[in-house]
Amino acid sequence: MAPVWDTKIAVVVREDLAVWQKLNVTAFVVSGVAATVDGVVGENYRDATGNEYLPMFRQPVLVFAASADQLTKVHERALTREVPMAVYTEELFATGHDDDNRAAVAAVEAEKLTLVGLALRADRRIVDKIVKGLALHP
Repeated sequence: MAPVWDTKIAVVVREDLAVWQKLNVTAFVVSGVAATVDGVVGENYRDATGNEYLPMFRQPVLVFAASADQLTKVHERALTREVPMAVYTEELFATGHDDDNRAAVAAVEAEKLTLVGLALRADRRIVDKIVKGLALHP
């Protein structure tokens, strides 16, 4: 029997991005969850030959598609509920490193961020309210 999770990891990606951008954004924003939530990442994997592999999330990650307006609404819902999240803005596609990424986000007020993706983890009922109306990414 599969475990029932009391939390949910959700990634919301703007639907009009190029495929490589969607994948890039997803990879970046989930790293924020992995880096900050104790116990969300499991143990290393090992194959039958003895090769060791890096650990991964212990629970599913749901990826949703959203329009720019829907993404803004999701961001607002998460902020209102004080749910920690990782964000990726359009400006980050043009930056060269982490310091520039943080500076680009810091230069813009929350309601004016040009979001292309975000990731969050919270109680599953709260996440469901935050992503209400979105469909899973095709």
